[in-house]
Amino acid sequence: MNGAVPYDVAVVGAGMVGAATAALLARSGFSVALIEGREPRPFDAAAEVGLRVSALSPGAADILAEAGAWRLIERTRCSPYRHMAVEDRDEHSVIEFQAAEFGEDSLGFIVENDLVQWALWQALQLMAGVEFFCPDSVREMALEDGERVLTLDSGARLRARLLVAADGADSRIRRLLGIGQDHWEYGQAGVVGVVETTPPNPALAWQRFMDGGPLAFLPLADGRSSIVWSRPEAEAQRLLALDDAAFLDELGVAAAGGPDHWPGTPVSCGPRAAFPLTMRLSDRYAAPAAVLVGDAAHVVHPLAGQGVNLGLLDAAGLVEVLIEARHAGAAFAAPRVLEKYDRWRRSEAEVMCRGVHGIRGLFMPAGLGPLRRVGLGLVARSWMARETFIRRATGRNSNAPALARGIGLNRLLHPQAG
Repeated sequence: MNGAVPYDVAVVGAGMVGAATAALLARSGFSVALIEGREPRPFDAAAEVGLRVSALSPGAADILAEAGAWRLIERTRCSPYRHMAVEDRDEHSVIEFQAAEFGEDSLGFIVENDLVQWALWQALQLMAGVEFFCPDSVREMALEDGERVLTLDSGARLRARLLVAADGADSRIRRLLGIGQDHWEYGQAGVVGVVETTPPNPALAWQRFMDGGPLAFLPLADGRSSIVWSRPEAEAQRLLALDDAAFLDELGVAAAGGPDHWPGTPVSCGPRAAFPLTMRLSDRYAAPAAVLVGDAAHVVHPLAGQGVNLGLLDAAGLVEVLIEARHAGAAFAAPRVLEKYDRWRRSEAEVMCRGVHGIRGLFMPAGLGPLRRVGLGLVARSWMARETFIRRATGRNSNAPALARGIGLNRLLHPQAG
């Protein structure tokens, strides 16, 4: 094909999800071209904690372990939490979760996004079967004889049986594929920062629903918290403009509770930033010889902290479907194979995205306070409801990919071995 170098899969975008997808594919025996605009900066564990963190589920951690990155993440900077509390703004209703009651060691891990990407990049450097095109980007794309032919800005030409779009929420590849999206703008921004409290955070992931949006304190290993405070856009900008003392006063009022309540008193904070809150759902996740993963496919409101987890589940689900096709003697990029991935991951993502969208609607209007309290009370008292919630939050629900449920790549690749 006019000198185009052949690969099994071309992955466009090497953020957290794209890099994980490439690593899992390479470890499964696929040849991979990884196309990325810039190499991640080396991660400095001695530097201040970054403003963008993720609450990775145990299922996501298992996926990252199979991608070869989790051990480096754990020993560099990782904050597990075993206790989670969700409050209504009037504090009449609280749901609490303890890892031990659900047979888990942890409910999740707070990890900086930059660390996840860097650790995956380090793992990829050691893998056979991966070729990097960085810094580079796709200039032209064509479909020829059922394969994707890419011309890069560098002049390189590649052809791939399968193209994976992992190039983020504003995915250019998705647009070139002609895949549309439903898009919601919430008129809100998430104010983020690192805050020290007295007493320190006891490894608790805490969230309160209030007028204007939820406030979350996520535990860091040194006892501080990474906060995400969802506010109307104008209010978020006002909070950013406050000096530290005024900001801490307002944060303290928003988080205040009774004498035995945590969070305690906020006493210091680092730099703050804000990012817009949106939700996006793509019409489909597959096209001829192409699929979407991660934010290219869906963007969820951060209320449930599931954005990166959903993307990593996409990566694991895609690899599982491709391996199954190969075992069955089918072409791994055949339409019916990609349709299976599309149906599976789109249905799972829509359950999460629309569920979070509905919960947000329930908690925002002030007039729904009694209904919220009844709902939270029922969940708090029902072990079955709590079990269902926690299994989905930990990435281990029955419809999750095998890698998230502790079934490793080796078993997927060699099922006859037991």
